[in-house]
Amino acid sequence: MEIDLHCHSTASDGALAPAVLVARAFEKGVRVLALTDHDTLEGLEEARAAALALDMTLINGIELSCTWGGATIHVLGYGFDLNAPALLDAIAKLHEGRWLRAEEISRKLALKGMPGALEGARSIQQGLGDSGNAPARPHFADYLVQAGYVKDRAEAFRKWLGAGKLGDVKQHWPSLEDTVGTLRAAGAWVSLAHPTHYDFTRSKRRRLIGDYIQAGGHAIEVVNGYQPAEQVGSLAILAREFGLLVTAGSDFHGPGGWSEIGEYRPIPEDLPPLWCRFKYDQPDATDRTGI
Repeated sequence: MEIDLHCHSTASDGALAPAVLVARAFEKGVRVLALTDHDTLEGLEEARAAALALDMTLINGIELSCTWGGATIHVLGYGFDLNAPALLDAIAKLHEGRWLRAEEISRKLALKGMPGALEGARSIQQGLGDSGNAPARPHFADYLVQAGYVKDRAEAFRKWLGAGKLGDVKQHWPSLEDTVGTLRAAGAWVSLAHPTHYDFTRSKRRRLIGDYIQAGGHAIEVVNGYQPAEQVGSLAILAREFGLLVTAGSDFHGPGGWSEIGEYRPIPEDLPPLWCRFKYDQPDATDRTGI
């Protein structure tokens, strides 16, 4: 695919430095890329320089954490003002929250007989690339593998770090409404990330999308890597019903994972893609209500 609007670098929980990620995207045929690291803008400057050298278009991107209905939800923002005060303030609070979460995960793991997890996860994170952000759950997972507590990353998430497990710490995230509002105030286009990843019933997922639209959301991510085709179909139905724009991306985190940069299932042809609204030469826009 020539467009990928969802990927991660070492600035959050990805395995490749931003410049290396951009180069890999270019090799895979991507020409318009959004780097959407979790709760940080740290990798964008390096990614933009790399994209410029390759004559690629880099869209300002971020994946913000928030809560709704007792669950952690992720919201994607695109084409925003990098210096928007509300966004920078929200990111600063999320940065602090992520460190508090990392400390809490480490404390809980220690109580289960797995001490030193924060230091171990941080060491793995720093081995991938220098970052001032807190280690994320994949870093903790890799530490648990390295220390011999689990056999692989999948087991780490299944037993300790996945949804509903002790590593699924939510209390430090803002609300969905506040998060969408923050992105809109920064002039962002907003998409709800991977709606089928949340362990919701159909009716609860519909309520989520309804509240998300009420908060000011523009789009939903109908394709996330090679997710099951039936999920793409169900999300396409919701996009049509609610009159939403749509986004798609690989959600690439690193080589050897479940996805590859620039690769994802096709979007149903009748759905309106969000990226057609981007102003590539001047991504800032303060009024995006007329969609």
